[in-house]
Amino acid sequence: MTASELPRSTDQKPRNNRALANLRGYATLMVVSFHSLIAYNYSQPASAPPFDAPPYGWLVNPIIDSARWIGFDLFCAFQYSYLMHLMFFLSGLFVWPSLVGKRPRAFLYGRLVRLGVPWVLGTYLLMPVAYYPVYLTTAADPSWSAFWSHLVALPFWPTGPLWFLGVLWAFNLIATLVYWLAPQAGQFLAQLAAGSRDRPVRYFVGVLALSALAYVPLAQFFKPWDWLDFGPFAFQPSFILPYAVFFFAGAGVGALGLQNGLVAPDGKLARQWKLWLVATPVAFAAWIGPTAMIVKGQGASVPGLAIAADLGLALTAATSTFALVALFSRFANAPSSTLGRLSQNAYGIYLVHYVPVIWLQYLLLGADLLPFIKAAIVLCGAVGLSWAAANVWLLGIRFGRKPRQLAKAPP
Repeated sequence: MTASELPRSTDQKPRNNRALANLRGYATLMVVSFHSLIAYNYSQPASAPPFDAPPYGWLVNPIIDSARWIGFDLFCAFQYSYLMHLMFFLSGLFVWPSLVGKRPRAFLYGRLVRLGVPWVLGTYLLMPVAYYPVYLTTAADPSWSAFWSHLVALPFWPTGPLWFLGVLWAFNLIATLVYWLAPQAGQFLAQLAAGSRDRPVRYFVGVLALSALAYVPLAQFFKPWDWLDFGPFAFQPSFILPYAVFFFAGAGVGALGLQNGLVAPDGKLARQWKLWLVATPVAFAAWIGPTAMIVKGQGASVPGLAIAADLGLALTAATSTFALVALFSRFANAPSSTLGRLSQNAYGIYLVHYVPVIWLQYLLLGADLLPFIKAAIVLCGAVGLSWAAANVWLLGIRFGRKPRQLAKAPP
């Protein structure tokens, strides 16, 4: 395969675009679900940590509610084990065709407008609104001015889930630089993905091996919940390289061509969906078992337990990602009224959902309700409000484009 044989534009409409769009909608819904349910995890701390004292536990558990259910812990642990890997993989699928079709300068400008601007504006405008209720749970002075003084005194700026946009922008920048310096890199990535359509297990082993090599050494120095912050840029140091592996794995599949690679709806991965479905809980158990033992304090007494947990996390991330691609390629390759509309608004929902999630959790703190009911209210309310906000945002974009379209119309 040569560079000229790579797809020229993401305007192509391969048959499994609907499956990928539906999978993107599912992933967005799982992100909102994870953030909605984490307040009701059984493993939450006993009380809310102080807002301005390290280790700033509210970054992981923004709202601490006494209504809890251990089933939510398992759900959130499962989503945590693979969800961002999946999102980086999906984000990488169309990168190389876009670079080939638009050229680096136009591509980078488009990524700046779509990712960079919302990332910075959302971080500095939306996140203070989202974290205000977190401050209120332990505040002596509940005024906005007092909150603002505490916020700006922090040694970092909390980005919430918008960290994903910052890291994704950085990966897109790296991909652009690679294409500019070595245009044939797309051919190399495509060659790595070659055969994934008919031999997905071999490609899985490659992705798993690379992600494990990237994750396990870093995990010896950084815990999974550790963060590094530089202004609006934040990331988990133990996960940054595995995320890059999945992003560029997606880029390789996209460079090969969606119909020729892993995500082909008639490929072997989709046909083997039963195998991947069975493998998913087995892989999850390989991580959650050792992790539970470590949390209970048994890590020191069992040699190699931490390494086993790290390898288990790499295994479950790759297995779950491949399983979901298989399931959606096999069964969700047709228009879906719910997932389709959710996918159309997925980006807007992701941008704003943290605000209604945390505010609804905060407003329900004093309510004498079962954790299931609270979780359902937060999840449904957050999805509905975020969806409405995303629709308003899309209408604004379309309205802003209309005068230019009219100007181009013939008299």
